[in-house]
Amino acid sequence: MKKTDDPAISSTSLPRYLEHLSGDGKAIGVLTSGGDAQGMNAAVRAVVRMGIYVGAKVFFIYEGYQGMVDGGSNIVEATWESVSSILQVGGTIIGSARCQVFRNREGRLKAACNLVRLGITNLCVIGGDGSLTGANIFRKEWNGLLEELAKNGEIDKDAVQKYSYLNVVGMVGSIDNDFCGTDMTIGTDSALHRIIEVVDAIMTTAQSHQRTFVLEVMGRHCGYLALVSALACGADWVFLPESPPEEGWEENMCLKLSENRARKKRLNIIIVAEGAIDTQNKPITSEKIRELVVKQLGFDTRVTILGHVQRGGTPSAFDRILASRMGVEAVLALLEATPETPACVVSLRGNHAVRLPLMECVQMTQDVQKAMDERRFKEAVQLRGRSFEGNLKIYKRLAIKLPDDKITKSNCNVAVINVGAPAAGMNAAVRSAVRVGIADGHRMFAVYDGFDGFAKGNVKEIGWGDVGGWTGQGGSILGTKRTLPGKNLEKIAEQIRSHSINALLIIGGFEAYLGLLELAAAREKHEAFCIPMVMVPATVSNNVPGSDFSIGADTALNTITDTCDRIKQSASGTKRRVFIIETMGGYCGYLANMGGLAAGADAAYIFEEPFDIRDLQSNVEHLTEKMKTTIQRGLILRNESCNVNYTTDFIYQLYSEEGKGVFDCRKNVLGHMQQGGAPSPFDRNFGTKISARAMTWISDKLKGSLGAGKKFVSDDSICVLGISKRDLLFQPVAELREKTDFEHRIPKEQWWLKLRPLMKILAKYEASYDVSDAGKLESLRQQQGTSHGEPAAI
Repeated sequence: MKKTDDPAISSTSLPRYLEHLSGDGKAIGVLTSGGDAQGMNAAVRAVVRMGIYVGAKVFFIYEGYQGMVDGGSNIVEATWESVSSILQVGGTIIGSARCQVFRNREGRLKAACNLVRLGITNLCVIGGDGSLTGANIFRKEWNGLLEELAKNGEIDKDAVQKYSYLNVVGMVGSIDNDFCGTDMTIGTDSALHRIIEVVDAIMTTAQSHQRTFVLEVMGRHCGYLALVSALACGADWVFLPESPPEEGWEENMCLKLSENRARKKRLNIIIVAEGAIDTQNKPITSEKIRELVVKQLGFDTRVTILGHVQRGGTPSAFDRILASRMGVEAVLALLEATPETPACVVSLRGNHAVRLPLMECVQMTQDVQKAMDERRFKEAVQLRGRSFEGNLKIYKRLAIKLPDDKITKSNCNVAVINVGAPAAGMNAAVRSAVRVGIADGHRMFAVYDGFDGFAKGNVKEIGWGDVGGWTGQGGSILGTKRTLPGKNLEKIAEQIRSHSINALLIIGGFEAYLGLLELAAAREKHEAFCIPMVMVPATVSNNVPGSDFSIGADTALNTITDTCDRIKQSASGTKRRVFIIETMGGYCGYLANMGGLAAGADAAYIFEEPFDIRDLQSNVEHLTEKMKTTIQRGLILRNESCNVNYTTDFIYQLYSEEGKGVFDCRKNVLGHMQQGGAPSPFDRNFGTKISARAMTWISDKLKGSLGAGKKFVSDDSICVLGISKRDLLFQPVAELREKTDFEHRIPKEQWWLKLRPLMKILAKYEASYDVSDAGKLESLRQQQGTSHGEPAAI
């Protein structure tokens, strides 16, 4: 597309565009080092394409630091085509190796010589903390290494001046998520996908035989995978290196397992991180746990060790998008680096890409291990970061029910309702709300079949055990409808009175938001609605104002990405072919745009960015040119409501006609398969955490009103809870009204539009990319959110 002022770009300060940065004369070396992780290829692709786009030369350094030391055919200039069709491939196409030689100065001397000869003074390292530490040592020694090489006559004196400093930017590729400073490392989400696929499969067989399964997952020094998979599948017990079980855990665990069996639960799942230890730092093995359960309880118990399955397979949509964003940010960081810039690492905070000093992050990561070695476990958990700490807190609240006599009763009744279309992850959110509510002393009520069911009195009390096993279920177990409350306000108010409901949690999409607005407006007429109400966004369209993410959107995105991968593969070996794929989302282009970024699409047509026949024409010409190279497949995504006249059929016919003789076309409408299926680990985890936070808000509101029978009439008692950049915010619906385009059912401003130029650049289009947000190196200690919210950890 032409260089235009992209509609995605709006900034109050003068925006800084990518055009202001040039990579002319710069050479970037990209390497993957240490253990491989899914998504590394997406990062490599982004670095290569962004580097070439800004005019730099980009070199592959094969086999990590080993290739840098060996030189020769291990360091090769990359082309645009050389990273084609690698987005969906797991592992790393440029290879990774552990390298002893690079640990010695002689090895680093050889590496410096190989880089200088090719003029490479910018390094992009994708790996774990060891790889990044090595890169920083190399950067510090660089000048000395060059002087030594000149002294030995291996390079010219001029080269020492010309290439006087080395810039280093790191991206963390590690399935363990064991690096401090980032909410998610590249590969973690995909590893969780592998684990959850196995857990879901094991659950069906365990249920048939009333078995206990002990599942061992990776994480020698970090329990993140174990913790999040336990949270995502509702495991009975979890063992982590950072938070060993208290003395006497053997009896406690067996008691818990037998209690669960007594509650008619037919299976038990215990998740163990491979590095699990007790408070004396002695290992707790999966075999030891199995023996204990068999000996104490006589349960039929099996062990499954997942091993390297977790590293393999295709990267998830989240990892592809994360790695693509990080790769682009890494190139920007290298373009802006000066001799004074410390080595930095590109990280994710909430939904925001940030740059952090590399050594600060490495130091903190090492501090965690030190705290664990010295048995300062509480500190180890805190150092792991807010995401880890929050997950652990919520897991404990949801997994272990206190006896009824130990729970202080609040004498409040709280209702939970699902509204709108079903979205994967809704059930995880309901389970979380019910259990947190019961732990807070409330009586919890489930409303069946949306506002329709509410009006008809389909309201029942729901207990702790009733929501067991809900996290992995797709759709909505409570039932959900798109009906708004407007027509039945009188009846709903009557139900609220007859069940003495003191607060309402609504889980749903745009209809839930409209319903909340109607209930807020009806407060003057109906006193029953003067109670705290909060909405948690759950819709595949991700079109709810007040939140960057909605429960269910990640699952839909993975469905789109998987389908696109399969469709592209269906054409391998045939002549050149272009696929036109229609996605859901109403008027919201989130799925088409992000699906395009994750699947490597050539174009994504969306309502938010109007297009005309000239744009379609230029896209066809662009594809025709591309198809004349080694590239054989094209992918076009179209949001279902992006244009009333340029339908999927029209675009398909246009491409078929214009591409005659060069490529042929096929079209697919993905339809409701985007709404179905088991929720992704992200949606289970996000639904669980955000819903638990919403219940805590309700409890806080009710605590303040005890005894007074207080009426809630202020705007801040009827809110939408969502993630905005790096904050978790409760925003009154009254304030969100101005930010909503009601005709098209979308927010007026959408964060993901800023990533739109990214997709175009990676598909070889000219695009105007706003880099105003980039470029600020932050301290790791700036963990807090902005003044008006609390930090959001993904």
